Amino acid sequence: MFSILVVTVFLASCLAMPIKDPYSYSSAVGQGLGTPFASYGEGRITGVRVWEINNNYYYYYYYYNSNAYISGFQLRYGYTWSPVFGREGGEKQEMELFNDEAIVEVSGKYNPADYICYLVLSTNMGRTLSAGLPNQVSFNFYPANMGNELRLLSGRFNGAGITSIGAHWGLVNMEGAGNSTLESTGNSTSS
Repeated sequence: MFSILVVTVFLASCLAMPIKDPYSYSSAVGQGLGTPFASYGEGRITGVRVWEINNNYYYYYYYYNSNAYISGFQLRYGYTWSPVFGREGGEKQEMELFNDEAIVEVSGKYNPADYICYLVLSTNMGRTLSAGLPNQVSFNFYPANMGNELRLLSGRFNGAGITSIGAHWGLVNMEGAGNSTLESTGNSTSS
């Protein structure tokens, strides 16, 4: 009789506990004009490519930057690269993630009148990839729940670059979907 009471109390307490939503979304920032996008893939993000345009010029002895912005990006899920969102214009920055490494913060700056100017992707191992120039309005995205990581980026782009960006966070089912960057032999893979 006592064991039935214990089991009943246990089951009732389990039902009373709120279940935390394992996913969260960091609302998009930026102008938001252009074609919508959302990256996609299976497994953990294992690599990132970001293209930046820096319209730098010299006038006499002075250095000017008229408009630096993010022209495009690409994420790798497992061994497969997503399509390029935006365009492959300007200088490319690339980072391959190690085993058990995940993106846990997306930050940067945006110009409310046009493009994402600066993008920084930070990992749980303290590494970062940054592209663009840090000017204009700041943003900082991170997951609402401990243990979550970047699952996808969404937003909008036009013919020149990324006009808005948001981040989607969640858990990754890692059974058979580990990072592909470093195998147990220590060899690196890239495409």
